[in-house]
Amino acid sequence: MLPSLLIANRGEIACRVIRTARARGVRTVAVYSDADVDSLHVRAADTAVRLGPAPARDSYLRGDLILAAARATGAAAIHPGYGFLSENADFAAAVIDAGLVWVGPDPASIRAMGLKDAAKQRMIAAGVPVTPGYLGEDQSPERLAAEAGRVGYPVLIKAVAGGGGKGMRRVDEPADFAAALASCRREAAAAFGDERVLIERYILAPRHIEVQVFGDRHGEVVHLFERDCSLQRRHQKVIEEAPAPGMDAATRAAVCDAAVRAARAVDYVGAGTIEFIADASQGLRADRVWFMEMNTRLQVEHPVTEAITGVDLVEWQLRVASGEPLPLRQEQLAINGHAIEARLYAEDPARGFLPSTGTLTAFRPGAGVRVDTGVAQGAAISPYYDPMIAKLIAHAETRDAARARLGAALAETEVWPVRTNAGFLVRALDHPDFAAGTVDTGLIERAGAALMPPERPGEAALTAAAVELTGPALVPGFRLNASARREATFLLDGAPVSVGLVDATPGTPAAERALITAAGQTYALTPFRADGAGGGAAGDGAILAPMPGRVIAVEVAAGERVTAGQRLVTLEAMKMEHSLTAPFDGTVAELGVMAGAQVADGALLARIERETA
Repeated sequence: MLPSLLIANRGEIACRVIRTARARGVRTVAVYSDADVDSLHVRAADTAVRLGPAPARDSYLRGDLILAAARATGAAAIHPGYGFLSENADFAAAVIDAGLVWVGPDPASIRAMGLKDAAKQRMIAAGVPVTPGYLGEDQSPERLAAEAGRVGYPVLIKAVAGGGGKGMRRVDEPADFAAALASCRREAAAAFGDERVLIERYILAPRHIEVQVFGDRHGEVVHLFERDCSLQRRHQKVIEEAPAPGMDAATRAAVCDAAVRAARAVDYVGAGTIEFIADASQGLRADRVWFMEMNTRLQVEHPVTEAITGVDLVEWQLRVASGEPLPLRQEQLAINGHAIEARLYAEDPARGFLPSTGTLTAFRPGAGVRVDTGVAQGAAISPYYDPMIAKLIAHAETRDAARARLGAALAETEVWPVRTNAGFLVRALDHPDFAAGTVDTGLIERAGAALMPPERPGEAALTAAAVELTGPALVPGFRLNASARREATFLLDGAPVSVGLVDATPGTPAAERALITAAGQTYALTPFRADGAGGGAAGDGAILAPMPGRVIAVEVAAGERVTAGQRLVTLEAMKMEHSLTAPFDGTVAELGVMAGAQVADGALLARIERETA
């Protein structure tokens, strides 16, 4: 086993790697940016080294600084986690050239699978079925548009060097292709430094099936069965599970064997994932499953595979990097039960899933499940990195039992004041299609408002919180000699709300705030004050930044006439693009930003003057 290990990452994956390394007696080194100086992964490691300022390009993406940290601390190996430099072949080569052990595949394997077009050509040669599309060198908008027409709409534009849903757009009509291509290229260039794209046929009833593979330096490659990651929002995975519901033995054998062939085709060493897309219009069938891409790293959703196989994949990574053979042969691996993972994000479903930032004054995940997290109560959620707070993983003998266990844990998860998608996840798990296992990647979009948590909790929860605020003088429910029930006014998340209570002489407030957690949604009830508390909406026509971020495109000019829904400004925050649009027909009366500017939450970006008759 390796004597020491630097983890070139942050957050929950850094904590996850540190946990296994420590259990195996490996000394750990953390790296951090200024935004992470007090973070959980820094405290968990044996040693920690500052990299630089908060932006990832100045810290976690600086391979030279990471190598300097390894030299300074005497680390023998570097584990990249996922994201950041994990699939950067040049960084992997630099680690090896520095005389360190790279806990990952060979740089040649990363290069072979890192570009989606070249990877697909290699898979075709290896006999692995691939999705119909265009992989050509001609990247002119005219050629790409023509190829999209040949493939047939709807099509999917995908960044050649992409992953994680970045640089990916579905296009349904030829008229929308040019705008989607421009946005896709911007996002791909920002995320990967490569704006090239490929075109694929868009599967109308798609299931996202992926297979965990593992290779060693002794020529062995095994699979650890499949995962289903079909529940997605804007191509970002939300809930993942293993094994895939509805997967019969013959289809499993075909898909897993294809995954092993794909890994062998690039002499793969370490943990990797072969991603497939399946046309599930007639159920899962071997002749309707196509290779999409390979992720040459550990995946976010690896815990569900660990749960059903009993394997610690990080330990396997460390053993293989040390030159050991795989601990188990293919025939020794088996599926035990069912596991489901949900990603708890710092985002507000009620505001279009905009990222939410702030200090976690309350963070209490539900019980009875595995929780992988990189934060603790009191930690700050910053705008600089991915908004995932934690992963909750449930394992049980059956899928229904695992689903119920995960739903119960999410329902009691309390987070404040940062908004999360926990309530949304609870409702997604309860959706009839998900419960039946008939999931495809369009489920969330189709379900729409049915997955949105309620704007207020039930009356019983409101009453209990009101009693917590007012003390024993206002007591809900039946009492001997009690006077009539009355309404008392409080503030629920800053907005006035009436709560029914039994009338009694008011007492001294027992608390300044009471948190209510119901079905995964956390609300704050506070005493009512007639001093303007609660705030208000932005002024008519004011386009405000919904979060801190960087302006990457200004698509209008002052004085320009605009129509309702027209894109005005595109903001980049938490690794995603967010377009701000005109609320109504009018004229750009004020333009407060230019491309490249950093803006604060609530900053005025533009003001639209309404068109009058």
